[in-house]
Amino acid sequence: MRNWFVYMIRCTNGSLYTGSTNNVIRRWHQHRRGNGAKYLQAHEPKEVVFVEEHPNRSKACQREYEIKQLNKHEKEALIIY
Repeated sequence: MRNWFVYMIRCTNGSLYTGSTNNVIRRWHQHRRGNGAKYLQAHEPKEVVFVEEHPNRSKACQREYEIKQLNKHEKEALIIY
């Protein structure tokens, strides 16, 4: 069984996108090509700034939801640590 990851991408306009996947590198390349999240089709992804590992998809999705409920300042605090 593969581990899952929650990740944040900083866009060129400074906004943050949060997602989950079982392969961060593959997903990053998909986002860069314009495949996947509609948000990142409209906001150019610049860099992956946060990755957090989880034992399964369920836990990763729960954490993704938690992070999406945070305000930008709280998300930035996660990135620093």
